[in-house]
Amino acid sequence: MSQHQGSCFCGEVKFQVSGEPAAMGYCHCDSCRRWSAGPVNAFSLWPPSNFEVLAGEDQIGTFHLTEQSYRKWCKKCGGHVFTDHPTMGLVDVYVANLPDLEFKPALHVHYQESVLPIHDGLPKMKDVPAEMGGSGETLPE
Repeated sequence: MSQHQGSCFCGEVKFQVSGEPAAMGYCHCDSCRRWSAGPVNAFSLWPPSNFEVLAGEDQIGTFHLTEQSYRKWCKKCGGHVFTDHPTMGLVDVYVANLPDLEFKPALHVHYQESVLPIHDGLPKMKDVPAEMGGSGETLPE
């Protein structure tokens, strides 16, 4: 089984994912954009059983604006590390924090909120796929 390790910006918080992600793609929602300080956020979603904090658990802070996303960050450096999505039963580990993961995006989510149109031929979901609790509606590129 493949394993990928990552950390926060300073390296105090270390974590590992194993196996294959449930999904990878780009999120365009306002919350992800503001949290990541970028126009789009690259995500990798993992079952909680495939995610493990290896070091620095006492340095992990939590912020949640909604019950869908508990965003985790390092108290020492402020680096964003992952987000728990309890309503989906998944953990989003930011692709930028998994340097050896081969990023294979399959879709764009919350594309209705996009501020950076991306023409890459991938499906553009209005919100999220129906199996994740969304409308399942796609939008044109």
